Amino acid sequence: MAKSVDASSLAEVVDRILEKGIVIDAYVRLALVGIELLAIEARVVIASVETWLKYAEAVGLTVPPTTERVPLTA
Repeated sequence: MAKSVDASSLAEVVDRILEKGIVIDAYVRLALVGIELLAIEARVVIASVETWLKYAEAVGLTVPPTTERVPLTA
């Protein structure tokens, strides 16, 4: 008897990808007779917002919020 793949395993895979994150890095170059016609470089990041914020904070991409209050002027 064959075991079917149920939705919970797909949900677990999606949950793991969003929790850990995944990066797909691609570089494509199209040339004809030694002349480069097209070059495409792409980086695709798939992650949850929480995961991205943790990464961004770790590498210094985010600016921490200030605790000072700036008065509004009319």
